[in-house]
Amino acid sequence: MSSYQITTLQELPSIAQKIIAKAGSKRILLLNGPMGAGKTTLSKEICKTLGSKDDVTSPTYSIVNEYHSKVGTIYHFDFHRIENEEEASDLGAEAYFDSGNYCLVEWPDIVSNLLPSGDEIFPIRIENMENRRIFTF
Repeated sequence: MSSYQITTLQELPSIAQKIIAKAGSKRILLLNGPMGAGKTTLSKEICKTLGSKDDVTSPTYSIVNEYHSKVGTIYHFDFHRIENEEEASDLGAEAYFDSGNYCLVEWPDIVSNLLPSGDEIFPIRIENMENRRIFTF
């Protein structure tokens, strides 16, 4: 695992590029961090880096948003508001995860039993420290 820190949003594109490069063929990116750490902001930059021109917004109320990019469909999840894994399963989360498309998953611990095996996922930790963000992946 490597850690990178940024102090401005202008540095975020390089983090998104590093994440995509290091993830390689892994398409399920797990975005871990406290509320306000920047999970959705990072998701926006990853989508942009993958060639999406869609307006990337938080899927807080819809649970999943779909974006189109040069590499195919990108699914963006925010599981913060669901009550349990059964609710995510009812939404078809496992089918999304098995689709082979990029899945950006905010609050992945809530659905940990629905996620594929470790060799298909790419965990990312975001920490919000005074005037900087630290990304570990």
